[in-house]
Amino acid sequence: MLYKNLSIFNPTQGHAGIYLHIPFCKQACHYCAFHFSTNLRLKSLVLDSMLKEIALRQDYLKGLPITSIYFGGGTPSLLTLGEIERLLDQVVQYFPIAPGVEITLEANPDDVTLEKLQGLRHMGVNRLSIGIQSFNDRLLGYMNRAHTSVMAQNSVAWARAAGFDNLNIDLIYAIPGTTTRDWQADLTQALWLEPEHIAAYCLTIKPKTVFDHWHQQGRIVEVDETLAAEQFELAIATCSKQSYLHYEISNFCKPEKYSRHNTNYWKAGPYIGIGPGAHAYNGLQRQWNISHNALYSKAIQNGKLPYTAETLTLANHVNEYIMTSIRTCWGCDLDWIYKQYAIDLMVTQKDYLEKIILWKLAYLTGHTLYLTNSGKLLADKIASDLFVDG
Repeated sequence: MLYKNLSIFNPTQGHAGIYLHIPFCKQACHYCAFHFSTNLRLKSLVLDSMLKEIALRQDYLKGLPITSIYFGGGTPSLLTLGEIERLLDQVVQYFPIAPGVEITLEANPDDVTLEKLQGLRHMGVNRLSIGIQSFNDRLLGYMNRAHTSVMAQNSVAWARAAGFDNLNIDLIYAIPGTTTRDWQADLTQALWLEPEHIAAYCLTIKPKTVFDHWHQQGRIVEVDETLAAEQFELAIATCSKQSYLHYEISNFCKPEKYSRHNTNYWKAGPYIGIGPGAHAYNGLQRQWNISHNALYSKAIQNGKLPYTAETLTLANHVNEYIMTSIRTCWGCDLDWIYKQYAIDLMVTQKDYLEKIILWKLAYLTGHTLYLTNSGKLLADKIASDLFVDG
């Protein structure tokens, strides 16, 4: 198993990532709009189909070394150690694995034991992303999470005991009916556990979720923008005091502990998505698999890849780069856009750039555009204002 003893990651070389979507959950969280099923009847068939899809896609990345493998969902921690190992073995068999590959698995606190975490670490998983969301039992119940605060804290302790030295904790803020004091308590507890990485997501009510149904009935009210902004700014201030780098709008890390897999997305790197509803990108075209477990499996079992594809235009490439790069600490390199695509935003957007700089929403260092903390609250709007036509 080549992924057990791999050394240093070299980010200067061309590389790619692999995402494995595990579309099953124990129960449905009230806010979640991702593709998943709580019916595990098709689990074996879907996993077998994912093994076959890995083989079918072996040429998609043209031999680029894989520097990150990410088990997401859904709930990957629902899988047995044997099922996870079979997927990893298949990836290693069909793709070149780079030294120091980052292997992340998303886990819910209620699914893990010390023994299971030791097994994951032994097979090569070296980064654990724990979906804690809150340490408040009332809020966990409100969101229909299956774990308690005690389970959340135990999962972190067991991960450390199992040898994980790269942990992410997922948190959610702007939950309807909560206060900034609630959010401060969650941040304080998370930081006390000293994870290498914290992802703090602003809850938005997504269509076809339980929260959306309640919202339409008038049972809940979405948190207003002022309170959401206050909680966002509190996350920045609190994490920064503990020496976490705010390297992407929703992500904080200790030095050099950024998520390589997600950073590859933000830097427009190529990747493959395996499984129902998973996405892929090869630099020219985006693909997304059908979000239906049975139809996905039927197609794969017949040797077909059930995806829809979109070939990106020049404008697509530029606009996607703007949208993702502007959210990060690396900024949006306007000179790179000019050299790559012959579009000079320093000229075409001169007045707009001067305006957002005057309003202290952004600043330029050389030809790289960065958002201030105030600008980060308007990141999507600023990015869309910079988009090119075509």
